[in-house]
Amino acid sequence: MARPLRFQYPGAVYHLMARGDGGKSIFESDEDRAVFIARLGEACASHGWRVHAWVLMSNHFHLLLETPQPNLVTGMKWLLGTFSQGWNRARKRRGHVFQGRYKSVPVNSSDADPYYLRIVADYIHLNPARASLAGGKKGELAAYRWSSLAAYATGKAPAWLEMERVLKAFELARDGRGRRAYAAWLEARAANPGGAIDAAATAALKRGWYLGEETFRDRLLSLVEKVKVGSSGQRKRRRGESGDALMARDHGERDAERLVQEGTRLLGLPGEPGELAGLKKGDERKALLAALVRKRTGVGTDWIAHRLAMGHPGSVSRLIGVVRNDPALTKRRDKIERMLQCGD
Repeated sequence: MARPLRFQYPGAVYHLMARGDGGKSIFESDEDRAVFIARLGEACASHGWRVHAWVLMSNHFHLLLETPQPNLVTGMKWLLGTFSQGWNRARKRRGHVFQGRYKSVPVNSSDADPYYLRIVADYIHLNPARASLAGGKKGELAAYRWSSLAAYATGKAPAWLEMERVLKAFELARDGRGRRAYAAWLEARAANPGGAIDAAATAALKRGWYLGEETFRDRLLSLVEKVKVGSSGQRKRRRGESGDALMARDHGERDAERLVQEGTRLLGLPGEPGELAGLKKGDERKALLAALVRKRTGVGTDWIAHRLAMGHPGSVSRLIGVVRNDPALTKRRDKIERMLQCGD
């Protein structure tokens, strides 16, 4: 299984989630929840983090987290490690508390495009309603103790919870009126239709390794330097390249290879580069698949050019641009994407 992407950069905002090992409960008591929140506060203090929304469920948690410094990995290692050690110690047991690696999805949080910040904040705050724990007939959503919504409703918040950014994203006043308006909006959604997220937001949240428009994805990819390959064919790390960047490339190439294998079968293309070389470099099916790989993964045009036998990476960029700018071709690309997702 591909390892999660770890993009780290100053001012990054993430949708973070971790689940209990084997889907089991992490937070078995209010004491467990209180300890986790205390540890989160300590991580925020030591790493300068800002939390914009959070919720604890029985077997997982969600955070909308901002890192002014590129220190997500060290902070999460401390947070999850410290909590897990205490959790195990209290139960006189050993082993994993969390299932695999936590999920971290970079979120486009620019003031010019606040949509994605809004949908993540709503998704997090509406979790208890979707789980039928609060909201509607279950009582007020803001009465659920283990969510940041209670702080939005009352104004009583720890120093590390920053509410202004979410309120600004909703074009609400950054004061009590704005906070109460936001809480009322979520109460209405929790009551009808039970905290559900609309189709567009659901599709965006399920997209994968980033949350934003393609321009945001391209900015993330610009953080990942090209890989040099030595004469032995082994990967080499370029000067100044972080282990996270190298890992991100490995992750992207595994996902890209899966897409290519499934996509070539769907489109009636041969699967191997040598066989693909027998087709025109600009074959429309290749261009559609290249555009889909570029949209869904973190690989560069050099990888796509080699894997799909499309010639120079510059030609690949041009053909991907043709697909993006042609509504009919974009529609075909998206149809292929949906068909591949249905086969997951």
